[in-house]
Amino acid sequence: MNLFWRTFFLLGVLLAGGVFAWVITLRQLEFEPRAVQAAQQIASLVNLSRAALRYSDGINRIAVVKTMSEQEAVRVLPREPKDQWEPFETDRFTRLVAADLRARLGEDTIIARTVNNQTALWVGFQIEHDPYWMQAEYARLEPLTPSTWFLWVITAVIATVLGSVAVARLINRPLKDLSFAASRIREGEFDSRLDETTMTSEIRAVNIGFNRMARELAKVEEERAVMLAGISHDLRTPLARLRLEAEISVSYEEARRNMAMDIDQLDNIIDKFMDYARPEDAKVRPVDLAQIIEREAMAFRDTSQIRILLKLPQSLVVQGDDVELGRVFANLFENARRYGRTVDTGVAKVIVSHVQTGVDVIVTVRDHGPGVPPEKLMHLTTPFFRGDAARTAASGAGLGLAIVKKTLQRMGGTLDLANARDSGLIAHIRLKKA
Repeated sequence: MNLFWRTFFLLGVLLAGGVFAWVITLRQLEFEPRAVQAAQQIASLVNLSRAALRYSDGINRIAVVKTMSEQEAVRVLPREPKDQWEPFETDRFTRLVAADLRARLGEDTIIARTVNNQTALWVGFQIEHDPYWMQAEYARLEPLTPSTWFLWVITAVIATVLGSVAVARLINRPLKDLSFAASRIREGEFDSRLDETTMTSEIRAVNIGFNRMARELAKVEEERAVMLAGISHDLRTPLARLRLEAEISVSYEEARRNMAMDIDQLDNIIDKFMDYARPEDAKVRPVDLAQIIEREAMAFRDTSQIRILLKLPQSLVVQGDDVELGRVFANLFENARRYGRTVDTGVAKVIVSHVQTGVDVIVTVRDHGPGVPPEKLMHLTTPFFRGDAARTAASGAGLGLAIVKKTLQRMGGTLDLANARDSGLIAHIRLKKA
């Protein structure tokens, strides 16, 4: 569970618990006062009806009853001995209402739910010796229904969820930006621009410190690149003199050849340093990737060391730089030649294929060598990192895959490394289609 969902869950549980607690509390607080209020209203109606009828003569009494029925939805009917009625008290609320009505109107007051199969609120009272029924709407004292409470609870829960999402997003946005900036630094991009004017003092201090760290790392990386370029450049001249001295002074052919091979190896290492120290900017344009890969594969002609099988179309146009992409695949093929040889034949078998996904082209370079321990995969693109002995039998600077990753980043591409299911290392190169 990431931080956003953890924050959202905790806020949601807290707010939902508060909502339900308030609902239960309000329902309990509302229960008895509502019963008293309903009883008071009905008792007032009965008393007013009783007073109006008591002080009216026979003719006016009929008019009063008719007016009450038409304007107030209240009917007053004579109570007959044969009337059949059902008690009003069925639950706690109605018992409270009935008890309060009898306390106000007298203990002999009859309160019914139905009279002669007509459902309403019926109150039986007397005027002198004449019994009457007063029929009122039951909705006058009906408590809030479960559906009403359910609607309120659902509305509160929805508001709680939306509020939790908004609060969690607001809390986690600076941390998400910080995580994204950290991932960019991990990929070698040191241009961090976290907001240093945010209102939260703690987040502001973290952003200022992180931006300062990113600038320092960028400065260190730039100085390291300059240092590598300077050392590589300064080593060229003595190496050239050594080669010349070896050609002239050493008389034995085998010794001269071995010295030349050592000097070539040093020269190749210097080339790696120079490649890694190249500037970050790269101008991309549409290039035929299939032609570049075929050209670089042709340079590895020794079939006793490496065999490359290309499964590519005639034309595969991507956004990139011809020279830079050449270096990428030259390094990958060289890495496979050195470390990707099969155990049985001692020959590196390399397969190059591709897929197109949306706006990207993914080129896969796979060897059938011993592979790399899973815990060391993520370190293969670290400068000067060496894997296990199975893949480092040959000499090198430990910069090949670091150069590949950095070169692809300059062109807006990516490099992903993985072990094949059976054996071998797989490199996925993702580039933008032209």
